[in-house]
Amino acid sequence: MAAREPVTELHPDYSSAGATATAWTAAVGGMTEAEIFWLSTVRPDGRPHVTPLLAVWADGALHFATGAEERKARNLAAAPHCVLTTSTAGGNDLHAGLDVVVEGDAVRVEDETTLVGLADLFVEKYGDDWRFEVRDGAFHREGHRAIVFRVEPVTAFGFGRGETYSQTRWTFDGGA
Repeated sequence: MAAREPVTELHPDYSSAGATATAWTAAVGGMTEAEIFWLSTVRPDGRPHVTPLLAVWADGALHFATGAEERKARNLAAAPHCVLTTSTAGGNDLHAGLDVVVEGDAVRVEDETTLVGLADLFVEKYGDDWRFEVRDGAFHREGHRAIVFRVEPVTAFGFGRGETYSQTRWTFDGGA
């Protein structure tokens, strides 16, 4: 799949003087390296739900797995719009890092060839404790079945922290 290039804009009102927009490649690098992501979904009654999870970046999207009966999976079945966030600094240090926020729709991944590739990426990134068997369009591990979702960015934001602060917006193919 060809990489989609976003429109990149610095928001000067929320950035330090002299700040520059963060390159999308820096955000992708950060998401590739980040270990923990926070997934925000909406419950059927409209209340928000946020939970930490593991994710891998592949083919222009973030991918994560969850049990089909877990709250996040049920929320996504009712409304696929979601937000994934992470910090490239691996923490909450005010003076270092890049926070990345990705908005998009979660879409089930069931193609077994794609799932095998994603399973390999989970092992590569997180180690053998996260080795999955692929069958029946899902991940399987220790008697548990996990469905896999793909979230392609529609809009993303980068919040740079350090000597200068920056707020970058990346918009993909008609995102708002």
